[in-house]
Amino acid sequence: MPIVSLPKLKAIKIDGEKIKHFAIKLFLPRMILGMLGMIFVPALFGFMAGILANAYFYQEIRNSLDKLDVAIPLRNNFGASSQKEQEYVPQLAQEELVIGVVKRASPAVVNIIASKDVPVFEQYFVKPFGEEFPLFEIPQQRQKGTEKQEISAGSGFIISEDGLILTNKHVVSAEGAEYTVYTNDGKKFQARVLAADPVQDIAVVKIDAQSPLPTLELGNSGRLQIGQSVIAIGNALGEFSNTVSVGVISGLGRTITAVGGGITETIEDVIQTDAAINEGNSGGPLLNLRGEVVGINTAIASGAQNVGFALPIDRAKKDVEQVKSGGKISYPYLGIYYVIITPDLKQRYNLSADYGAWVGRDAEGRATNQAVLPDTPAAKAGIQKDDIILEFNGERPEQTNSLEKIMQKYNPGDAVVLKILRAEKEITVEVILEER
Repeated sequence: MPIVSLPKLKAIKIDGEKIKHFAIKLFLPRMILGMLGMIFVPALFGFMAGILANAYFYQEIRNSLDKLDVAIPLRNNFGASSQKEQEYVPQLAQEELVIGVVKRASPAVVNIIASKDVPVFEQYFVKPFGEEFPLFEIPQQRQKGTEKQEISAGSGFIISEDGLILTNKHVVSAEGAEYTVYTNDGKKFQARVLAADPVQDIAVVKIDAQSPLPTLELGNSGRLQIGQSVIAIGNALGEFSNTVSVGVISGLGRTITAVGGGITETIEDVIQTDAAINEGNSGGPLLNLRGEVVGINTAIASGAQNVGFALPIDRAKKDVEQVKSGGKISYPYLGIYYVIITPDLKQRYNLSADYGAWVGRDAEGRATNQAVLPDTPAAKAGIQKDDIILEFNGERPEQTNSLEKIMQKYNPGDAVVLKILRAEKEITVEVILEER
């Protein structure tokens, strides 16, 4: 059990003679008056006299304590502290914010249903020994055709009036599936997947509507603070549409390995939240109290309670712009195998650098089968095995800032300068990034 200490009280220095004078002046007359009231005055008049005396002496006490510089709290008729002493902030203020955000955001949050033609089987019986043993039959199954069935459900949110929707890649990754979007007002739209991010769990989907659709505003995930209140909205369990949960940002910059929908991938720099995220919430928005999207709900920690993860919305902004301009999402490519140098690797291999990307080494520092892939930007720039990339366009690759994370800020075709440590000497090379 944790041990806690009580806060110290502020000491008040009061002169002893003043206290003595104060007690004689105030309490002795009150005692005498009370005795006289009990002996000579009927009960009713004694009660009234007591009220008047209490009011009089209360004021006398206040005046005397003011002279002694002793503060006492003001009380109202119910014994509560006055507003001047302690300002009460109602919980209703945050509730009103949450309710307002949900009302504004919900029309733009959608359900995404994947359906697919699946085989339908029927059972029949065969008589292996013919009519000689008519009661001996073996059950068999045969395909009777196909029928369209719902195979998965997820969430998404509209970001443009003409029907662009952001969601998770794993929500729309089923091979051969068709996707239907249901809006909050019950409307149904056929959807097509415009692009899927090759690295992040992000996809852009399009629906066509006859009139402008409600949208959500994309915020700035780079300004998030741990402890900040957030709201998650989504199609919980694929059944309860527009389910709302409220929580806080529990952590930033997390690295997770996500498994689901036939996909296993490591995702860096994600948001951790305790706002409940359930199956079916994938692809839904994580909102701040201004109603801006700060993340895309993407994963939950199995075996834990209220440990969910969302992709920072800043990642998706670049994807959206690429889809609008070129119709696809592309990533730059360098073409090397590497490991980020840790204090353990530096000490174990007596390296000259305590940071950087060590080319051609695995997590244990062992040499990989390949260091630089042929006919790649790295090979064309002359990068070699055991080079240590100290800077990528002025930015250091470190444990909290991997080379992959740095490269995501650039586009194919961009020219970047690498600072490399090779055989104890620093050199610089220029690399033209290509598309992954």
